[in-house]
Amino acid sequence: MNRLFKFSLALMILTLLQPCRAQKGTPVENWNYPNTAKGTQTDTYFGVTVADPYRWLEDDRSPETEQWVKSQNELTYDYLNQIPYRETLKKRLAALWNYEKISAPFKKGKYTYFYKNDGLQNQSVLYRQLGDNTPEVFLNPNTFSVDGTTSLGNVSFTQDGNLLAYSISEGGSDWRKVIIMDVASQKILEDTLVDVKFSGMAWRGNEGFYYSSYEKPKGSELSAKTDQHKLYFHRLGTSQKEDQVVFGDQFKRRYVGGYLTEDEKFLVVSAANSTSGNELYVKDLSASDAPFVPILKDFDTDTSILDHQDGKFFLVTNMNAPNKRVVWVDVKNPSPENWKDLIPETEHVLNIGTGSGFFYAEYMIDAISQVKQYDYKGQLIREIQLPGIGSIDGLGGEREDEVLYYSFTNYITPGTLYAFHPKTGESVLYNAPKIDFNPNDFETHQVFYTSADGTKIPMIITYKKGLVMNGNNPTILYGYGGFNISLTPSFSVPNIVWMEQGGIYAVANLRGGGEYGKKWHDAGTQLQKQNVFDDFIAAGEYLIQNKYTSSDYLAIRGGSNGGLLVGAVMTQRPDLMKVALPAVGVLDMLRYHTFTAGAGWAYDYGTSEQSKEMFEYLKAYSPVHNVKAGVNYPATLVTTADHDDRVVPAHSFKFISELQAKDGGKNPVLIRIETNAGHGAGTPISKSIEQYADIFAFTLWNMGVR
Repeated sequence: MNRLFKFSLALMILTLLQPCRAQKGTPVENWNYPNTAKGTQTDTYFGVTVADPYRWLEDDRSPETEQWVKSQNELTYDYLNQIPYRETLKKRLAALWNYEKISAPFKKGKYTYFYKNDGLQNQSVLYRQLGDNTPEVFLNPNTFSVDGTTSLGNVSFTQDGNLLAYSISEGGSDWRKVIIMDVASQKILEDTLVDVKFSGMAWRGNEGFYYSSYEKPKGSELSAKTDQHKLYFHRLGTSQKEDQVVFGDQFKRRYVGGYLTEDEKFLVVSAANSTSGNELYVKDLSASDAPFVPILKDFDTDTSILDHQDGKFFLVTNMNAPNKRVVWVDVKNPSPENWKDLIPETEHVLNIGTGSGFFYAEYMIDAISQVKQYDYKGQLIREIQLPGIGSIDGLGGEREDEVLYYSFTNYITPGTLYAFHPKTGESVLYNAPKIDFNPNDFETHQVFYTSADGTKIPMIITYKKGLVMNGNNPTILYGYGGFNISLTPSFSVPNIVWMEQGGIYAVANLRGGGEYGKKWHDAGTQLQKQNVFDDFIAAGEYLIQNKYTSSDYLAIRGGSNGGLLVGAVMTQRPDLMKVALPAVGVLDMLRYHTFTAGAGWAYDYGTSEQSKEMFEYLKAYSPVHNVKAGVNYPATLVTTADHDDRVVPAHSFKFISELQAKDGGKNPVLIRIETNAGHGAGTPISKSIEQYADIFAFTLWNMGVR
């Protein structure tokens, strides 16, 4: 694309998308929504009867649901097709996305491997390189399916690099297939393993590997409940039906994972019934009949083994340390009363990695990365100087690695790779992406605002330099607020395109996340979940009060647990925003735990069957149950996928049905249902471009931007 054309395209976009206050909203009196039948299904909780008229939409493979999906998509795309600048947005997204992306290299056996995407390839390609020879394609997932919807998942090499096990996902599903390959010849060995879910692959020598899965559920593979996770050992040369259950046969655990210490002397098993808190067991692999030794037999903490060396285990834990600490213990007596601090807890949350014989402690300071290097005696070697204010990913590897790699990013810096030399502490630029935008044209800063109960909440706001704060700027407020997940600064092509149009992008670090440790997480769970919604509402009010935007130009967005956030806030404060964008959301809080592995989310949410108090609390904010007749709801575009087997699409189907039946205003309330796609992982770039173009076009059009 030549410079003149790029300039003309950018000018055309900016001209088309200037706010036009005379054309507010979409002048449609009555929406001809598809007819969604109402059933008579009711459920009784603690003596309270609750109607569930759209229960039939939970049958994700029925002809009736299939026809309903088709009708909803026809209406949505008819609407989107009328927005004149939708295609222009799509072209700009594609143009900006079209740059080479390279991952950090890693060495296995005699080869060095790395992932590369030439620009608009639907899936990144795994390359290998022998010495200084020209890199060659090793695994190209773009050839796995015609439409790019089959993605490459985990890859696991044997220690000598001679064998590989890799997983693939079809249509975005969490259910995976595992394929075994001879690396030298690239020949596929034996039959493909099937029905593997929430699993890595951990080789034991070259004889086989450990993996995790559930028994095949009865009913729909997409929505049926999966409750008992098990760890298996697959011995090379045998069929999958002969695979031995190593852990989880005797008792029910929803999540079981197994991994080996780097020296392959110990098998470590983490077992949990929820997304927070785990048991921890180890097995000495030098003795064939060695039992599993419990290190932790409760679910009160999050603990894992980092390494084994010289008869010591090194662990990271939040036991008696909400912000985490590193401890060591003798392998012969590994119970907690024998733990000794190696890197004590600080006031900042700790994430830890190992490589080249050192620990790399990444601390979050108001969601910003700081990294310190320690030796195995707990002595501070140095603070690693980062390229700027932002987030890093990486600084991990094997003990023999002489160079480690990390990626640095923030909201206006594409992921940039650095080579780190542990002995000297020097970071050297390894790869900087060449992308068609100038980060100096944008600015990003952090603010702190006050939530309803007086808690200070951080928020990072990014926009194009020179933007006038007059309350008329289209703004997307993004949040998550759950599952101990931290939103740290990261680069996104769609966000840059949004800001190029004069938009503001704001990210609030809500309670329920992990930005300030376990206490911050717990403050947004179960009977304190309303704190998360209050934090998000207060973020919107801050942006309005400080003239970044106004209710006429504010959109709220979030996915998964963030989709719940958007659904709850738009039903509690429909006046706050002009547009609501809940994506793959958990929206039926009374029944979420009855699908797939949803019961494992109870630490954050509680369940409707737990107690009367918990039922009443959930019902009070559950988006599906709090849509009220006659209310003028914001323009809403619900997004989901027909193969989402984590947050099943029935959540979104029910929510949009309630909105379409009860909305009392003139704003469109629509649903966009991606076909042959899942919860988000492995989504082809082509589908991502289309989705973001639709979301931005819908948002700007309903803000009156012409």
